[in-house]
Amino acid sequence: MKEEKSYLHKTYHRNKTVVVFFMCLAIFIGLIGRLSYLMVFRSEYYTQKAKELHERERSIKAARGRIIDANGKVLADNKTVCTISVIHNQITDPERVIDVLCRELELSEEYVRKRVEKYSSIEKIKSNVDKNIGDAIREYDLDGVKVDEDYKRYYPYDSLASKVLGFTGGDNQGIIGLEVIYEEYLQGEAGTILTVTDAKGVEVDKAGEERIEPVNGQDLYVSLDMNIQSYATQLALQTMETKGADSVSILVMNPQNGEILAMVNVPEFDLNDPYTLPEDVESEGLSEEKRQEQLNGMWRNGCINDTYEPGSTFKIITAAAGLESGAVKTTDTFNCPGYIMVEDRKIRCHKVGGHGAEDFVQGTMNSCNPVFITVGMRIGVDRFYSCFRQFGLLDKTGIDLPGEAGTIMHQKENIGPVELATISFGQSFQITPIQLATTASSIINGGRRVTPHFGVRVADGDGSNSHSFEYPVRENVVSKETSETMRYILEQVVAEGSGRNGAVEGYRIGGKTATSQTLPRGSGKYIASFLGFAPADDPQVLAIAIINHPQGTYYGGQIAAPVIRQLFENILPYLEKMKYNRT
Repeated sequence: MKEEKSYLHKTYHRNKTVVVFFMCLAIFIGLIGRLSYLMVFRSEYYTQKAKELHERERSIKAARGRIIDANGKVLADNKTVCTISVIHNQITDPERVIDVLCRELELSEEYVRKRVEKYSSIEKIKSNVDKNIGDAIREYDLDGVKVDEDYKRYYPYDSLASKVLGFTGGDNQGIIGLEVIYEEYLQGEAGTILTVTDAKGVEVDKAGEERIEPVNGQDLYVSLDMNIQSYATQLALQTMETKGADSVSILVMNPQNGEILAMVNVPEFDLNDPYTLPEDVESEGLSEEKRQEQLNGMWRNGCINDTYEPGSTFKIITAAAGLESGAVKTTDTFNCPGYIMVEDRKIRCHKVGGHGAEDFVQGTMNSCNPVFITVGMRIGVDRFYSCFRQFGLLDKTGIDLPGEAGTIMHQKENIGPVELATISFGQSFQITPIQLATTASSIINGGRRVTPHFGVRVADGDGSNSHSFEYPVRENVVSKETSETMRYILEQVVAEGSGRNGAVEGYRIGGKTATSQTLPRGSGKYIASFLGFAPADDPQVLAIAIINHPQGTYYGGQIAAPVIRQLFENILPYLEKMKYNRT
């Protein structure tokens, strides 16, 4: 019995030893297999990981594409600046580094010391540093201090077209305007600098640097003409000052293709200092939220972001709708006693004594409210609303700028006789200036609704890889006959009617004046405006001037029409010369 137990015991231990041996052998074989797999099949992966562990990466910004005007003048460019960074593990004399950076960058010791002593792979001290300062810091040859050249957006003409061009943020990305709309073309692709370090994070001198070069952004060529923009800006500033207006907008476009030649909204702001509020704005003690509201207001583009009651310039649309629908003919006669009754409301004409007997052309020349109310009643709600859709008034224009506002119009079912009457002469609803300009363009250009735009094409810095933009055009908005008649009528408005202050000697000008009262009624605040185009028989340029809340005289025919007259006196010969030079 004892022998049997001893045998079993020995056998058990022997078997156990064998099992353990084979288990160890299996583990060993598994480890060898795993090691072989990693060395043979995963070698590239782990080599890359090891490389990454000893590489430090710094970004190289791409040069942002320039924005170039219709004549090749650069409106938005790049300025070389520097980004100053420190690498903690490479600093051999931290006190000297702190002293130099504080002095050269005009930063506090506390700020710089905190970043110099921070254990991180790389710590940015300051970006957008003037290149001269960056070069001076590089001359100190400080261990652990990196000076990388970078780009900062620079606007050669400061505030010119500020609300059109827009600006970029600290990361060089577009914030507003064309800068944000064309971001994908302008931004380019960032590059990188790779440096090799040892286990302590110190750069290995002999390893050098590996650079992945950035791809620069494409240049954006726009229809905006700096010469026209500059003169229109001078006119707007002069008008705002002499008339005591809150703001003035001037829009100039080609009604044939939608290209915008100028878009002015004064007061403008400095594109190279876009976060500084105007001097007349109390900024001390403002909360961050209130400050941002003030900045947003300063950046707003009144031509596209804001709506207003157009007043009598909208009579262009009413007249076209009346002619197109057959509700009125040029020879139809009317009588204006100085007012018209609509239900129980007496709606007055601007001429208290009335215009008496007049035909439709004369009624338009006189900007007679009773005539246009009568035409609106003849058209009727259904047909008028149908014309709004046909003309594109209820849609946005699709302009290539952010934040376009839509038309604020009564719902069709809510338009009664009084609403129909007020709509007919341009009140009780709101549109944007760009919408009015676009709709008027389609009425005078033969019936084509064009898309207003600035972007013409993009190209690489050397002019290669060019891509032209195309924009939608909708045909048959009005008939060619209606368009021809409207050009004739609006030429008479300027030649002998309420828009005579917009006439330019030697040129055929068409146009329409407007004076509208802002809400609430009775506030004593008005908007004076004038829409003009030339030549009247074949329009190549259309312009609108809008003067918000002028002091004293506020009639569009007296203060807005002369603005467009002065504009045309200067730009019409210029445009003729430019056209001649190009042909």
